[in-house]
Amino acid sequence: MDFSAKTGSAATLRTDCAVVGVYDNGRLSQAAREIDAVAGNLISGLVKRGDFTGKAGATLLLHGAAGIPAKRLLLIGLGEQGKLDMKGWRKAHGAAVSALLNTAAKNAFSFLSMEDVADGEPYLLARHAAEAAEETAYRFDELKSKIDPTPARLGRITLWFPDRKSQSAAARGFTHGKAVADGQSLARRLGNLPGNICTPTFLASEARNLAASNAGLKVSVVEEAQMKKLGMNALLSVSRGSRQPPKLIVMEWRGGPKQKAPVALVGKGITFDTGGISLKPPPAMDEMKFDMCGAASVIGAMATVVALELPINVVALVPAAENMPDGLASRPGDIVTTMSGQTVEILNTDAEGRLILCDALTYARRFEPSTIIDVATLTGACVIALGHHLSGLMSSDDPLAQEILRAGADAEDRAWRLPIGEDYDEGLKSNFADFANVAGREGGAITAACFLARFTRDLRWAHLDVAGTAWKSGRAKGATGRPVPLLAQFLMSRAGVA
Repeated sequence: MDFSAKTGSAATLRTDCAVVGVYDNGRLSQAAREIDAVAGNLISGLVKRGDFTGKAGATLLLHGAAGIPAKRLLLIGLGEQGKLDMKGWRKAHGAAVSALLNTAAKNAFSFLSMEDVADGEPYLLARHAAEAAEETAYRFDELKSKIDPTPARLGRITLWFPDRKSQSAAARGFTHGKAVADGQSLARRLGNLPGNICTPTFLASEARNLAASNAGLKVSVVEEAQMKKLGMNALLSVSRGSRQPPKLIVMEWRGGPKQKAPVALVGKGITFDTGGISLKPPPAMDEMKFDMCGAASVIGAMATVVALELPINVVALVPAAENMPDGLASRPGDIVTTMSGQTVEILNTDAEGRLILCDALTYARRFEPSTIIDVATLTGACVIALGHHLSGLMSSDDPLAQEILRAGADAEDRAWRLPIGEDYDEGLKSNFADFANVAGREGGAITAACFLARFTRDLRWAHLDVAGTAWKSGRAKGATGRPVPLLAQFLMSRAGVA
């Protein structure tokens, strides 16, 4: 989808569809009033009759409105006047695109940007409009034998801005928003692909494909034989029950000064998780194809970095494996020696994500990163704690935690900080190894982070648990692509471009 910024009158502009807002209780926006004045009180009449109230996210599509050259008129509910924020702005544009995709409109002109939006300077309005539009337009139908023969025709959205200065800022916002959205769409696609297609080998090939079309991106893959030599026995303890060989995918982007230490992103890539010998219950086990969404988000974030050619050094590591209950699979009670030399008693084979991450975190040290962030669909406990709205953030580094929280707020991809420390770490004690891979039921998301913290001592490290935000269940089942927007914003801020 293409995006542009222009000025003009809602009452006189030619477009396939003019998009204007109506506030709660039928209060017309400025653009709606302009059209209403030349269209015989069309909008105010609908409001008086109760056909449109302005409830946030509501839509009403009108055809052939007299007095205006626009072929269609789309009314968007904006909620209570004076309280439109960036979340509401995104909701409004998502609703607009959803309605337009059901029409033959090839382009649309949105006048919603004429309204007052909290913190709504042109760059942010354009960026979030582009992200919301692309997120709404995303479809996953590549594995269906019959695809809708009449795909959506909407190809361009134009936002109203009054002058060249604001239009220039908006153009920059569109560029950034499109790059973030494309990275998010890539993450969604990888997450939505089934486990029989999206294997560790497939993930590695996708990373290589991204590098093939971008000369500045280097991709290498640590194979199983090399993992054995490196002593990655925690990662190998997970993959040994599967016929699919594990991979450690390494993606390097050197956009900053050579001497500048990189940011390292580490994404959990369990391409299917049965739980291993600690087998999961059957209901919703199909959703365990989403257990690689941490990996997908890291790859998606790298796609955004490459698209924007960010002046920053970034290394992404994706430990990828299947967790299957084969005769060779790890048993509860097995003890493995990690790449760091620390020993782990595996009390639960379904706590496998931390086992592949710990060796990847140790491997990441060779890049001497300035900061390291791991992303994982790690614990159901995080879903219980935070639901599906916020990702869980754990870090003992206060400035880094605040930087990540700020990036999430700016990107409308929020996280919530949970505690971490020695009190929780006590639960990992083992009678037979240095520590166990699980503690008790209480504070499960936190003790999982405590496990990872044992491999990141003396590093600036943060952990994002996205088990509640990386995908949706039910009728809307599918990967969300989160936290690509958060990671992208974090890196863009570090690079000084947003």
